[in-house]
Amino acid sequence: MNANDRRITGFTMAGHVMVHTYELSIPILMTVWLVDFSVTSATLGTVVAVGYALFGIGALPGGILVDRFGSKTLITCCLLGMGVSFLLLSAVPGVAGITLALGIWGITASVYHPAGLALISNGVEQRGAAFAYHGMAGNIGIAGGPFLTAVLLITLDWRTAVVILAVPSLLTAVAGLSISFDERAAVDAVADGGDSSVSITSVREFVTASKRLFTVGFLTVLVLFNGLYYRGMLTFLPELLSGFLDTLLDTAPENGIGPIPDGPVASEFDLSQYLYAGLLAVGIVGQYIGGLLTDRIRSEYGLAGMLSLLVVIALLFVPASNRLSMLVLVSVALGFTLFAMQPLSQATIAKYSPPEHRGLSFGYTYFAIFGVGALGASLVGTAVTYGSVSTVFGLLASFAGIALALAGILIVYDS
Repeated sequence: MNANDRRITGFTMAGHVMVHTYELSIPILMTVWLVDFSVTSATLGTVVAVGYALFGIGALPGGILVDRFGSKTLITCCLLGMGVSFLLLSAVPGVAGITLALGIWGITASVYHPAGLALISNGVEQRGAAFAYHGMAGNIGIAGGPFLTAVLLITLDWRTAVVILAVPSLLTAVAGLSISFDERAAVDAVADGGDSSVSITSVREFVTASKRLFTVGFLTVLVLFNGLYYRGMLTFLPELLSGFLDTLLDTAPENGIGPIPDGPVASEFDLSQYLYAGLLAVGIVGQYIGGLLTDRIRSEYGLAGMLSLLVVIALLFVPASNRLSMLVLVSVALGFTLFAMQPLSQATIAKYSPPEHRGLSFGYTYFAIFGVGALGASLVGTAVTYGSVSTVFGLLASFAGIALALAGILIVYDS
């Protein structure tokens, strides 16, 4: 990589880490909020869904803003806004305050993915390496966010913890003001002789581009229900794992678990939070394997295979919760499969979208995954509150099952 490539790659890696650190710190904070504010999982799931929905919904207009104001400006504003939102989270009172702060986080974070992907596409000559590093950084944030939050909550109250979490994003935003690079350095270096994107400057152009984009294949990929599974599973998994582990620890001798330590620190140590962070860390390997598969098999078959595994994993969670070793095993399988599917999904989106509107296609994709997918938090929260644990995982299995059926349609469509 040349100097410009390294600056852009480092800047986008930092932004990607921050976005997913905050995104996945929220489920850990929820375990504290459920106690502090004495609200139901259904209520808190809906509150959190507001921020997550805005995170997805904003991706579509965010892509248009990138073309108008540039990626560096949008990413810097994103970093600043996320830091400010977590500072606000530390100060606002009650559930209403949490809703407001998370809403601000969702709006500001939503612009990152279209801005970061556009910056790498237009500015980095060695795009493959940059996308690889960028994806790995995202998974570091996905795993590191819950782990860092869990560590902070051992000795600090949650309001102090979120202030500390806000600092890295604010510092990165300041660094973004001083770093310089050419956002379009690679435009003349791509193999096809130039940048294939088309800026959208009016509502009419947006409608025309969308009509061209909405082929049967693209729409089928777009409406896959994997966003509901992703958000529903990851939002309430810490709480569900906590329940499983509490039962196992209460019967420690029968389950082959060693003696549980005592003391003030041990009383704040929630093993479920670290198991959750661990399964997310496995996603780094999943991303890598999924990326390799995109070059070796048809992405539609890869998607169908991963979705089949997600159905099985959801159905196995409750039976596996009877033994610690099985619970860890199924959690590791979840972390691997959930993130191995992402590069396969991205490759499929690219296959069914025209090159000149690739940015818009990913805007719609993140809108569907993170915006519509945010309903998963509310639906699963309702199932947690009013149903059994088996109902929760049955609902998650149905999300993956519907997506699997759609993937089957896609395979037939492309035959």
